[in-house]
Amino acid sequence: MASPAPPFRYSHALARKGYQVNAVELIEHNIDVFRKNTASGEPVTITQGNAMDLSAFGSDSYDITLLLGPMYHLFTSEDQPKAPSEAVRVTKRGGIVFAAYCMSDASILQYGFLRGNIRKLMENSMVDPETFETFSSPKDLFALNRKEDIDALRGRFPVTQLHFMAADGFAHYMRETVAQMDNETYALYLNYHFAACERADMIGYSNHTLDIFRKDG
Repeated sequence: MASPAPPFRYSHALARKGYQVNAVELIEHNIDVFRKNTASGEPVTITQGNAMDLSAFGSDSYDITLLLGPMYHLFTSEDQPKAPSEAVRVTKRGGIVFAAYCMSDASILQYGFLRGNIRKLMENSMVDPETFETFSSPKDLFALNRKEDIDALRGRFPVTQLHFMAADGFAHYMRETVAQMDNETYALYLNYHFAACERADMIGYSNHTLDIFRKDG
């Protein structure tokens, strides 16, 4: 299992369930933290590397590949296809790829309108004043997408989409409310989120989405 992203909790969680995990991380500090949190005997390795170049890993090698982070920080049309291309390459035929994205409309609503920065975003040519399309660059930290952008990118590879879902849904808009929920109410909220997370009319409001697809062949 290749994990070309900051591979903390989910890599350890999967390894502790008995899966063999090979994690990839770009930042040396993060690797140090990862190793300090690796339990004795845990079936996990970590390699310093870049999700856009997984040449250290063979083609058709992994049942599942997690691309949970790199797409947040790839801004150019040249770089964006490289990480999913490599993720698909190292995945076995019939294997599954999970790719996470940051969504543009959630950022417009939260940072733009809720925090009062919408005019600033437009003045800096970061948001189109008519279509509200976003334009991200490395100085903005996160690359923002709409579903049609993600669909177009996935369409370049020999894969079949299985699911497209909201990772956090509406939770970020009601953080204080969620934080104050008792256990029973929080369990109900999770049930609601799982019931609604693939609804097409809800997904765009999520800060993060998860694109799940199978490698064909």
